[in-house]
Amino acid sequence: MMDRHDAIEERLAHLIRAMEDLSDVVTTQGREIDRLTRLVHLLCEREAEREEMVGDAPAANAPPPHW
Repeated sequence: MMDRHDAIEERLAHLIRAMEDLSDVVTTQGREIDRLTRLVHLLCEREAEREEMVGDAPAANAPPPHW
């Protein structure tokens, strides 16, 4: 029969494993957030360049002048 000390050690081992698993998840999510942040920045730059190239042309969402 397990005594109280063994039960505490077992629970502690499970908690340590859960903490390590969660740490891995946080690390993975941090990398993904960094990647997506870079991608959004790149897309914003491309969109700004595209808007500059269009110049005085009407915006795609603007109604035609006869409205």
